[in-house]
Amino acid sequence: MKIDIMTMSFLSKMVSWVFPDYKFDRILIEFEKSMTMELDFTREAKNSERTASCFRKNSVVKVPYVFWQLTTREVLTMEFCYGHKVNDLDFLRKTDISPTKVAKALIELFGEMIFVHGFVHGDPHPGNILVSPEGHGKFSLVLLDHGIYRELDQKFRLDYCRLWKALILLDSNKILELGEQFGVGKYAKYFPVIFTGRTIESKSALGTQMSGEEQRRLKEDLNSLGMDDISSFMESLPPDFYVILRTDGLLRSILGNLGAPRHVRLLTYARCAIHGLEKQHKMESGAIRRMFLNVKTNVSYLRLRVIIEIAVLLAKANGAKQKVVNKLRQMLQETSQGFHRRM
Repeated sequence: MKIDIMTMSFLSKMVSWVFPDYKFDRILIEFEKSMTMELDFTREAKNSERTASCFRKNSVVKVPYVFWQLTTREVLTMEFCYGHKVNDLDFLRKTDISPTKVAKALIELFGEMIFVHGFVHGDPHPGNILVSPEGHGKFSLVLLDHGIYRELDQKFRLDYCRLWKALILLDSNKILELGEQFGVGKYAKYFPVIFTGRTIESKSALGTQMSGEEQRRLKEDLNSLGMDDISSFMESLPPDFYVILRTDGLLRSILGNLGAPRHVRLLTYARCAIHGLEKQHKMESGAIRRMFLNVKTNVSYLRLRVIIEIAVLLAKANGAKQKVVNKLRQMLQETSQGFHRRM
């Protein structure tokens, strides 16, 4: 581990020498902390048990049981769980498991981790998430490697919930306001691009591609950024954001492999963000107030769901329209080729 940290430190200093405005110090500190935690197997065992407790009512999620009598700081002994990598499409086809349902279960798992529990698995690559044909339903997700977790700061978790609500509604004022809370200032305008794939001034429907004009303006905007801008943005991010960005990036890659529609992630994050916000209110309220908040949560979620479902319908309509155009174009080409052959 010391060699890995020394290597990272050397590379950080070299990059800082070539690009003085680009500081890697905070990333190096986070890397060192993560490596230290991952090599303490009693910590990993406790993380796995905490995660199992968080999802004890979720019949799809499986966390291997820890055998404490055979576990030390240097040795971790856990239950063997059968399964294949979550993005193993051949296995899913052979076992008649729907990739879309797997994707939905996966993003629900991590959405709840991030927005509701604030206790996040820091390395969700396909090798750490297995799909098993065993379980109460058609399949179960087996979550492995609990060495790196991030317990989100409570204020950060709530602000991140608010950010996602604002992203879905494209509430630019709220996004910029939360950008100040996160300490990124003017760079908050890039949050919609990073998380939802549209600009803060976008007129495109949620979950659809940006228009050509929006892409052109975004490209010009990004080309105007220098290394000092990138460095400033990265340095200003709260430490919790590094884990969020990495986790979300890995999940989006897996969802893409599984062929999940883009709206699956957006809809799930919207629902989890609302529940994450209301969870805090419920903890501070009486029984009657909690009943009212349950209704309010459902109404808020339905509002966001309507927005997303409309976006999905528009995307499907555009897709159907494009298919018709392509078909007509193909028919026209075939007719033209037949005409020329007869000539």
